[in-house]
Amino acid sequence: MLSNLNIDDIVTTNPFEGKKSVKGKVWSSPIVDETRVECLVQAHGLPEMVARLLVIRDLDKGDVDGFLNPTLAKNFPDPFSLQNMDQTAAFIATAIQENKKIGILADFDVDGATSYATLSRFLMAAGCADVPCFIPDRLNDGYGPSTKGFDSLKEQGAEIAIVLDCGITSVDPIAHAKSIGLEVVVVDHHEPDEILPEANFIINPKLADDTSGLDYLAAVGVTFLLSIAVNAKLREAGFYADKKEPAMRESLDLVALGTVCDMVPLIDANRLFVKHGFPMMAQGRNIGLNALLAVSKITTMPDPYHAGFMLGPRINAGSRVHQSDLGAQLLSTMDEGEATRIAWLLDDCNEKRKAIQKDMTREAMEKAKAMMIEAPQTSGLVIDGEGWHTGLSGLVSGAIKDKYNKPSCVIAYVENEEGVIEGRASGRSIKGVHIADIFMGAQKEGLIVKGGGHAMAGGFTIMPDQLNGFIEYFNTQVAAQLSNVDEYSEVEEIELPLAVQGLNIQTAKLLTESLAPFGMGHEEPKTILSNVRIDYADQVGTNHLRCTVKDAEGGKGMKAMAFRALESDMGKMLREIAGTQARVHLRGQVKINEWQGRESVEFHISDAMSV
Repeated sequence: MLSNLNIDDIVTTNPFEGKKSVKGKVWSSPIVDETRVECLVQAHGLPEMVARLLVIRDLDKGDVDGFLNPTLAKNFPDPFSLQNMDQTAAFIATAIQENKKIGILADFDVDGATSYATLSRFLMAAGCADVPCFIPDRLNDGYGPSTKGFDSLKEQGAEIAIVLDCGITSVDPIAHAKSIGLEVVVVDHHEPDEILPEANFIINPKLADDTSGLDYLAAVGVTFLLSIAVNAKLREAGFYADKKEPAMRESLDLVALGTVCDMVPLIDANRLFVKHGFPMMAQGRNIGLNALLAVSKITTMPDPYHAGFMLGPRINAGSRVHQSDLGAQLLSTMDEGEATRIAWLLDDCNEKRKAIQKDMTREAMEKAKAMMIEAPQTSGLVIDGEGWHTGLSGLVSGAIKDKYNKPSCVIAYVENEEGVIEGRASGRSIKGVHIADIFMGAQKEGLIVKGGGHAMAGGFTIMPDQLNGFIEYFNTQVAAQLSNVDEYSEVEEIELPLAVQGLNIQTAKLLTESLAPFGMGHEEPKTILSNVRIDYADQVGTNHLRCTVKDAEGGKGMKAMAFRALESDMGKMLREIAGTQARVHLRGQVKINEWQGRESVEFHISDAMSV
């Protein structure tokens, strides 16, 4: 597969200089040090195209072999490099040996569900008779630990509560847990506040004094490292002298799934987990995952696309329709019949979610459009609505963010346990704006009840009378952060301008397989089909566009797809010039389409520019 592909297959000029794309982007071509490219080719026997991409991304300055082919033996991170890991692992290992009952409180999303399944399966394999569990109801309980959750674990007989993928800002709920006699371990990866909860132990690579360098991990990655560390402590204590040691690597399928779905950067350890996790998933050892693959009709090797767009949405769907614990149940069950039942139930939940989301998105988009007409220079968009589904706020805010390229928040109102109406909100951000910092700052200012999350995504709770003050604060903070963003943020670097004639299965596999897996922090190669004509373009489905693309000089054509673009400015442009001599540059990704055992190359269009 990694044969020597000549640079002649790449268009080396910069034909789009000084213009803007349909989406308002300025495209630029990087200046590449050809000496570095040649060194990579000679030292590692890489095709020139692959070497060029590595140089453009500065990946040639590190461990090239470790990046392209990371191994568990050479590239696995040291779990004990995490702050507090040694003491925490020893504490949990001792609890296992003393047969103490360990309960788990985990978040309701995919990261939380995979974290729960990873740890609970390990604890059961290590000899725990049962593992009490509490997954907050997304709609009634909201995000994170609560007194209700800890009371439930206590009622189930738990002596220790391990909190996964949440808890780092839950000062009061964890104080309650301690007051009812629970020992608490927090395992999280969200941004900590200045005041930490008084848990017995906290593992979070984002702690101020943590020097592990693992702050890019998803919660499931941190949980997996905790399991590895506890297992090491048990091994040292001779715990496995007369029993079988858990097969730790078999959890990599769960780690890969949670890592991809939480959209953390696919670098270093995350890349290692994903690279080895999906082949493990294909082996079908996790009964629940196997059932979900079958329901999702995934028959090829699972990959990040399947995780992000087919498996993840189904796992998340349960929490969006009042069944938050279904994902955790599915991924941890050992019963094949139960796995099949839950997988089909989640599939049904996902179909219901789609219908509700469609209506909510339409209403929210109308409000966003009105806001943009009234105040087109607004820095961010905060949209609320009556009767909206609180479990879909994140998906809808993401759609608004994508359309307007502005940090966006969507608020849905619900009656809380005290009978008071409050807003449950999710926000999605753009490059240069740390949305969780804004939410945490708003909480300190008394503008919301609570808030937190990541740089690109977060959530908060707000009372209706706080809305106007929050909107003003949100827009002020977004504008302040954007003022520090490079003025050329609308510039999009194009790594490889290509010609249709140079694209074949060999080229496509170089671009799609040799540098995989792709995701946040390591996106698919940024490619352009340069100076091409649209031979024809027609509608596929409800909102997609299918085209045939040819080089300006003619020759063979290739299939191209523009998804969800039929009525967009780009879609209208492509339809208008179809069958004419007008030439365009097409931004997108090279893909390999498999149909009835045959492979073909196609191009997925994301932007366009007139020549």
